[in-house]
Amino acid sequence: MTNALNRRQLLALGTAALASPLLTACDGNSDNGPGNLIDVARSQAQFSTLVAAVEAAGLTSTLQGAGPFTLFAPTNDAFAALLTELGTTQEALLADTALLTAVLQYHVLGAKVPSSDVTPGAPVTPLAGGYFKIDDMDGGLVITDGRNRTAQITQANVAASNGVIHVIDHVLLPADLTVVGTAQAANSGTPPEFTVLVQAIQAAGLVEALSAAGPFTVFAPTDAAFASLLTELGVTADELLANTSLLTTVLTYHVVPALVLKAQVPVGQAIGTLQGASFTVDDTLTITDGAGRTAAIVQTDVLASNGVIHVIDHVLLPTALT
Repeated sequence: MTNALNRRQLLALGTAALASPLLTACDGNSDNGPGNLIDVARSQAQFSTLVAAVEAAGLTSTLQGAGPFTLFAPTNDAFAALLTELGTTQEALLADTALLTAVLQYHVLGAKVPSSDVTPGAPVTPLAGGYFKIDDMDGGLVITDGRNRTAQITQANVAASNGVIHVIDHVLLPADLTVVGTAQAANSGTPPEFTVLVQAIQAAGLVEALSAAGPFTVFAPTDAAFASLLTELGVTADELLANTSLLTTVLTYHVVPALVLKAQVPVGQAIGTLQGASFTVDDTLTITDGAGRTAAIVQTDVLASNGVIHVIDHVLLPTALT
């Protein structure tokens, strides 16, 4: 379907799908109800590329297993868009079994999760590891993958004997950048957003630590936020970057050693940081730091392979500095 669906429509559509002859005629004997995930996919022409990919990756027997599973199933059009995005051919994609396996397992959950059980904004962990999130938007359920690309669930709750299928309009891709790599990649934009932050992380010797498995939640100050801090402290950028002890204290105060998406932020409660001190976030997404100063979270849930980034408009301080 090309039109956006709201949550109520998705639920209704999913219920209708349970009774659809097309969706239940999977294993050649519709009287026995729907077949497994692969049977259902094979019964529909819109999943021919998906089926070919599953077979090429050697995952057929897995998805025919007892489960239960949830399969986010990209259509043929979704795969065609991916080929254009990656600048490759279907033959080349199907031949890359390592990539196929990683990508396809990223579309499968090891549990049956109907749309009514989706927790909006919470991290979802697929078989491949990593995570993505699903938001309940005005237009329906929208997935944000590890590379911050989005896919719409265009049809929910397609029944299978070993789980459920949600049809999606784009192929999901797992994250390929850490929180540090994501900040560095943002600097290729116009204007660059995190130039000083990246320089500070490098000067403090924290690149390796923040490139570890984590997970980490990084509250990332923009270049404008650092410019404001320099004025507040009466120092230059060079002086700040040379003070590695201060840098380490300030930067680790911006890191929470856990995965905390926007939907999981404990409003009004102390949030412990890697530095040791804490800060609080109110229901307007305003942070109050240890020095009693405030910073607004201006962008949330920038996903990365080892955590998430929330962008803030002021640098946080664990205590008053002079």
